[in-house]
Amino acid sequence: MSAITVRLPDGSTKELDGDVSAGALARSIGSGLARAAVAAVVNGTEVDLSAELADGAEVSIVTAATPAGRDVIRHSTAHVLAQAVLRLWPGARYAIGPAIEDGFYYDFELPGGAHFSDDDLVRIDAAMREIIAEDQSFVRSEQSIDDALGVFVDQPFKREIIEAVRDGADEHDAAQSEDADRAISAYANGADFIDLCRGPHVPSTGRLGHFKLTRVAGAYWRGDEKRPQLQRIYGTAWESTKALAEYLNRLEQAERRDHRKLGAELDLFSFPEEIGPGLAIFHPKGGLLRKIIEDYSRQRHLDAGYQFVTSPHITKRELFDTSGHLVWFAEGMYPPMVLDEGQEYYLKPMNCPFHMLIFKSRQRSYRDMPQRYFEFGSVYRYERSGVVHGLTRVRGMTMDDAHLLCRRDQMHGELTRTLEFVLDMLRAFGLSEFYLELSTRPEGKAVGTDAEWREAESTLREVATASGLGLQDDPGGGAFYGPKISVQARDAIGRTHQLSTVQLDFQTPQRFDVAYIGADNGRHRPIMIHRALFGSVERFLAILLEHYAGNLPTWLMPEQFRVLPVRDDHHEYAAHVAAQLHQRGLRGTLDEASEPLGGRIRKAKLDKLPYVLVVGDDDVAHGTVGVNRRGGSDPERGVAVRALADEMDAQVAAHGAPETAAD
Repeated sequence: MSAITVRLPDGSTKELDGDVSAGALARSIGSGLARAAVAAVVNGTEVDLSAELADGAEVSIVTAATPAGRDVIRHSTAHVLAQAVLRLWPGARYAIGPAIEDGFYYDFELPGGAHFSDDDLVRIDAAMREIIAEDQSFVRSEQSIDDALGVFVDQPFKREIIEAVRDGADEHDAAQSEDADRAISAYANGADFIDLCRGPHVPSTGRLGHFKLTRVAGAYWRGDEKRPQLQRIYGTAWESTKALAEYLNRLEQAERRDHRKLGAELDLFSFPEEIGPGLAIFHPKGGLLRKIIEDYSRQRHLDAGYQFVTSPHITKRELFDTSGHLVWFAEGMYPPMVLDEGQEYYLKPMNCPFHMLIFKSRQRSYRDMPQRYFEFGSVYRYERSGVVHGLTRVRGMTMDDAHLLCRRDQMHGELTRTLEFVLDMLRAFGLSEFYLELSTRPEGKAVGTDAEWREAESTLREVATASGLGLQDDPGGGAFYGPKISVQARDAIGRTHQLSTVQLDFQTPQRFDVAYIGADNGRHRPIMIHRALFGSVERFLAILLEHYAGNLPTWLMPEQFRVLPVRDDHHEYAAHVAAQLHQRGLRGTLDEASEPLGGRIRKAKLDKLPYVLVVGDDDVAHGTVGVNRRGGSDPERGVAVRALADEMDAQVAAHGAPETAAD
């Protein structure tokens, strides 16, 4: 083969002669890159390292310790998992096995309706390591539809995918070739395994091995409750032993920080079966925590020029016909209630249509703009029972919604102020590491002209870029009515959570035919900005609990102190201490001496209280308290009550971070 020249990401070129594969390119650049390489990107398409390069191609090498490289490792490991299961359970049927965030899974139907047990994971792990030790090559092939149906004659789930490709579907697990006669791509490794796959894969199974199978679960084929229920095995895979160990440590921390566990331990909320999945009730401490969060938010909104509004929980269907939700969001809504001789009423999934009616309720002048409406509004969204998860994925939630209507000349400034406001609010709750995502037009599920979308997207990009934060694109992730900026926040163990969103909407004011009177006495269409700060109060509370491992800052804790008299005869003085702190606006309780002191101190520490106060004979005599500060190694004796109150006041006023405390 004659020599070729390819272009590298830095703009330089590289000449190859003889072996013109992507792997050869990596070796020609350096041995370190060759060892780290797992795939390549050629002219924007991911390919195997064995793929031959064409003259003039633009090529970058995908290395193992990158997000793209880890996806390749994880998907390759998923193939090995399926191969191992088929070795151990001859006749098993395998469905799909994608890479997912931090790991992978594979779905199976076992012979005779058998189910995996946790003990089976040990056997499967051992079989996978045998396959890895065999260093089997991943070999790509492309086949005709008929040939592929023959290869997978005993695999109904694979055949369904192949038939869908034949019918024109874009199946993730099987790529269509430009050659119509060879339409299905597949990968074989070893003599006993082949799978539909777009690829790419690592060159051979010997490149794998840093993995752990984590759990077994049930899953419906295609996510449809009416289709067969399959057995799903989850796992994680990384590029090195160190990376795997770091992830497993994060996983262990995440388990200890699970807000569902903390919510039960701290008596904050619960999910009674009598109510149904995804519907939480908040206990007194949880209700108080919500009030603290919401009261702080309300005051900050007042200071920022927002006006409070309230809207009902249900409405006639015509409102959601007008807004477009019944066209574009119906799958997330509960079915209607039929009342008043056939009138359909819906539980609201959004607050924005109601806020449009508030704007429309009277004539507005250009001098009235902008209008900034804010509501803690209860909304209801249908989520499948299998996907609800604690407070982070619920069916009933409180949205901290704001809708701003402004003139076009105010649009850029309002967006900038809104983004600054939400970032400052999130920082007040102790979150500090952020980046932004720009979600653009969802193809096939959007309203409005191309010009409107281009203007909205470019405006949001300018505002996001000017913030100085990192910006990533989320193609097609916008709402049906407009694009959005979403604030992604990292928590204490490095996980990323989507929090605030700022959406720019040219469509809803048109759909509701709202206008203001301009300086020229003409009708002008306002621009609408949708803004959710917490996303939902429930989800934000869950994120805070996990970020702080339950050790919330003093200003947020429902119970900031607990006074423990050593004996019954110290009770009167303990009540006096509690009353003094209550007069300063601090929250706490008195725990009577009905049990041994040591047990009461341990209970207070398990409740993660910032201040555990013990009073005995010396304290009664001198007007002091003994202070056990959260995270402290030794209690401090003889602290003046006023000095303690001043310290706590300063903590609350500064929104100080919590004291160091064990998970």
